[in-house]
Amino acid sequence: MIRVLLADDQSLVRAGFRALLDAQPDIEVVAEAADGEEAVRSIRELRPDVVLMDIRMPLLDGLAATREVTGDPGLNDVKVVMLTTFELDEYVFEAIRSGASGFLVKDTEPEELLRAVRAVVGGDALLSPGVTRRLIAEFAARSKEPAAAAEMARLTEREREVMALVGIGLSNEEIARRLVVSPLTAKTHVSRTMVKLGARDRAQLVVLAYESGLVRPGWLG
Repeated sequence: MIRVLLADDQSLVRAGFRALLDAQPDIEVVAEAADGEEAVRSIRELRPDVVLMDIRMPLLDGLAATREVTGDPGLNDVKVVMLTTFELDEYVFEAIRSGASGFLVKDTEPEELLRAVRAVVGGDALLSPGVTRRLIAEFAARSKEPAAAAEMARLTEREREVMALVGIGLSNEEIARRLVVSPLTAKTHVSRTMVKLGARDRAQLVVLAYESGLVRPGWLG
């Protein structure tokens, strides 16, 4: 079972998400939180697989709560997906930099929400078609902390190539087709690249691809 925690200050939003998620045979909502402080406490107590975290909440906003979760080594297996009302929320890129595995707009289609929960548990970044890639491109262009040249130098030429393809939003299967290798080989290259760069997950690898200049925003088309 995929264990999910819902953190949103609107009870109606939580109720809607809970009804959808609990109806799935492989997903269980283990708790709800109405503010960031309650969310962090519940996450530390219950250690869910996925947290759906609203960006704007009282007491402690979702961005600060995400930093607390991703900064705790004991919670490395907890994946945070940010929720936002607006497609161009200026906090989204910073949330991904802080360790969130991606984000969703609240009015997303039910199928997309379910796919998101399953994707992040499987180790993929939640790069929603179009929206996330535009946001990452926009805010990565304003990045203040480029990846260290020494870290990038650890990568092989193939790993840099794979990182660039991850950066433009390709899945392991798409990378495999592009490079004419097996999906397992593509996944291995992605995993090794993440380890060498100290990336928490695939979302942070995307950010590093932009920050290092390996991928440019205009390349997204």
